[in-house]
Amino acid sequence: MVDKLVSMALAAPLFYDDVELIVHRTMLVLCLLLEVFAFAHAVTQRKDAFQLVGQLPKGGWLAILGFAVLFTSTLGLTGMFGLIAVTAAGVYLVDTRPALRDATDGAA
Repeated sequence: MVDKLVSMALAAPLFYDDVELIVHRTMLVLCLLLEVFAFAHAVTQRKDAFQLVGQLPKGGWLAILGFAVLFTSTLGLTGMFGLIAVTAAGVYLVDTRPALRDATDGAA
């Protein structure tokens, strides 16, 4: 009985590493999808809509979101740049995207 418990305790770190790797890669893929979606949305919007809502210009958002995708795809989520990149995409999607949608729907 004790031998079985000892072998299970020794195998636990191996299982932990596998779970950690799967969770990390899943989060990386989801964050990259979020950033690519935000970048693609910014590309497809009209340039004058950004000025209408009083946000950063289109070129500014494209630069921020482009660097976000670049940093996350090369450096991953670890470190300060990964967190800033995901936050920038989140701010665009939560703040700027609805304002752009309201501006373009109202103009049509």
